[in-house]
Amino acid sequence: MSDILIHTEAGVTTLTLNRPDKKNSITGAMYTTLAEALQAADADTAVRVVVLQGDTAVFSAGNDVGDFLAAASGGAAAQGEGSSPAFAFLHAIAGFSKPLIAAVCGPAVGIGTTMLLHCDLVYAGDNAAFSLPFVNLGVCAEGGSSLLLPQMFGYHRAAEALLLGEPFMAEAALEVGLVNRVVPPTEANGIAQAQARKLAAKPLSALVATKRLMKQGQAALVAQQIRDEGAVFGRMLQEPAAKEAFGAFMAKRKPDFSNC
Repeated sequence: MSDILIHTEAGVTTLTLNRPDKKNSITGAMYTTLAEALQAADADTAVRVVVLQGDTAVFSAGNDVGDFLAAASGGAAAQGEGSSPAFAFLHAIAGFSKPLIAAVCGPAVGIGTTMLLHCDLVYAGDNAAFSLPFVNLGVCAEGGSSLLLPQMFGYHRAAEALLLGEPFMAEAALEVGLVNRVVPPTEANGIAQAQARKLAAKPLSALVATKRLMKQGQAALVAQQIRDEGAVFGRMLQEPAAKEAFGAFMAKRKPDFSNC
């Protein structure tokens, strides 16, 4: 079975992360599938809304580290956003013109959280745990989060999330505006689908125009920020701190940044 399930019905395309044995960690191939699915949904006049979801236990543990490091060793990730499937996905989700809804339960790590900044509606299970551990891995924020998080959270809360990289739970995410509603995990996907059906019944031209108007002041800024973050991210992957962090992760030991 595919790691990304794609289902379209009544104007709603649902993209399901379907790798629960690996905590829905995302490989390069999965990023490519997601990016292509978003581009296809944007171009398809029969699709009015897209829903992103995982399952009741986990949304996404972020990058599949083994796959990520293999790409980095081959030079792809090291070149930053220019050749990375992850950054192709980020550009696709940031530029998606139609309503985009996410249902999030369990861990949402790294890009599992930053992708939500580009969604229009987010419904979280009360077991959702969001984290942005980029600094702890010796790299920088991605997905436009260094721009969007301070706008949404306020600077000091964004700094706490990005500099400390510690998890915060669903109620805290509701308080800062990252999610619209917190519900039992068994209800999150259903509520996202119900909201998607409501939107699909509305005039698409009005939905697209309203979303464009809300985002037009920052669309170019976000795209540039994703590019800038990608360039820095790719460079930092080759530096001692990231090599120590990822080496420690793979060896299941505590990293030592005393020389970084």
